[in-house]
Amino acid sequence: MSTINSFGDYASRYNTNMDYSTLFGGGTPYIDNGMGGINVSDYAMIKNGSYGKLMKAYYAKQDADSLQTGDSSKSLTLMRSSADSLKKSAEALGDASLYEKKKFTKKDEETGEETEVWDYDWDAITKAVKSFVDDYNSVVEQAGNSETKNVLRNAAWMTSITEKAGNLLSKVGITIGAGNKLEFDEEALKKTTTLGESSIELDNISTLKSLFTGYGSFADKIAQKAQGISRAAANAAAKASAVGSAYTKNGAYSDTLSKLFSSSIDEKVGDKDENKSWWEKELEEKEQEKREAFKPVTDTKKDEDDES
Repeated sequence: MSTINSFGDYASRYNTNMDYSTLFGGGTPYIDNGMGGINVSDYAMIKNGSYGKLMKAYYAKQDADSLQTGDSSKSLTLMRSSADSLKKSAEALGDASLYEKKKFTKKDEETGEETEVWDYDWDAITKAVKSFVDDYNSVVEQAGNSETKNVLRNAAWMTSITEKAGNLLSKVGITIGAGNKLEFDEEALKKTTTLGESSIELDNISTLKSLFTGYGSFADKIAQKAQGISRAAANAAAKASAVGSAYTKNGAYSDTLSKLFSSSIDEKVGDKDENKSWWEKELEEKEQEKREAFKPVTDTKKDEDDES
């Protein structure tokens, strides 16, 4: 399973020097007729404009945020859903009311006496943090297996943001583990610190507020990157759906291209005579002229004798 380590790691996975030579040729014989052995079908496709269309469709598919093998529609849909969930959980942690004290009724286990106290809702806080960690890890795992360029870019930025906030996160029980996934210690979240000899106990509420509330906070930045991942996945799915059928599973040109780029000059090379290009017909005429020019003289003389 792949992992997202850093933005540099994302960049190193891609090489734009792609070999697209297999798009051309198609096994058609080369004819050396003073033209350097040009492939007849290739020349015909250049002549009638099909080459240009093929190139546009091919690179549109490559730039559909799905390089090389690309991501399936199913995986892109799942990625978008996970990113949307992460955005929601990050925004939930950004709700300032989560860190306000609330009135609770506590019951003494020995006497059974009930008293009202003001305290933070640690159960709600713990649930919100755990949901965020789970959603974050889901996105990191899926992005690590993705081939969609902009998904990887946003995921790399996201993990970089998390790494920079690592010190503060550790104070509330969140640490960065293997594969850049987060680990959560509930007890560490609720842990209090006694200040010197004053017996004053400090909780993690101030740290939680610093991390998760307000514009530009850690949670706000993660929510933005989650939204970026969601959009990247949605765009890749849309583009792949739009141009993906221009080629067969073996990379061959299909009739779908005619629908994408409607034009009267979009000929299919190699069909029957009525669909042959000008260049193919011209070559056939030249070959016929050669055969006529090299017709045996004896046959011609015999024909003249027969006429006499």
